[in-house]
Amino acid sequence: MQIILMETIAKLGRLGDIVNVKSGYARNYLIPQGKAHRATENAIAEFETKRAELEQKQADTQASAQAMAGKLEGLMLQITQKTSNDGKLFGSVTNANIADALSEQGFVIEKSMIRMPHGQLKQVGDYPIKVVLHGDISAQITVSVLGEAAI
Repeated sequence: MQIILMETIAKLGRLGDIVNVKSGYARNYLIPQGKAHRATENAIAEFETKRAELEQKQADTQASAQAMAGKLEGLMLQITQKTSNDGKLFGSVTNANIADALSEQGFVIEKSMIRMPHGQLKQVGDYPIKVVLHGDISAQITVSVLGEAAI
């Protein structure tokens, strides 16, 4: 299915690009989220009339994401979990736990923005985590998992 992108999407295209994607991806995700429209003549003409407004909106979004990336870069986040005697966690630290800890510090981060390259954290230690804020704007944080002895 041919669609016109209403915002820059990583690994797909930039604002205004006309790309081919699978029908399900377009119908179930891109179009309902407002990230794209079907590439009909009317939609392309409508996009061209709104192009300056959409580019300004995207520039503002990128600027705020860049500012947040500057604040997040190098942040050390500490999460305490109950552990066994050998340092293994009871349960694990997930992207939802990290998002909650970041929101407690005043950052508005969705759990889908957090990239955990090795999956959930299951042992005590320091782990580098990538937070993707917008398109190709990201920040590297360190999550320090601390052990709390279970009684």
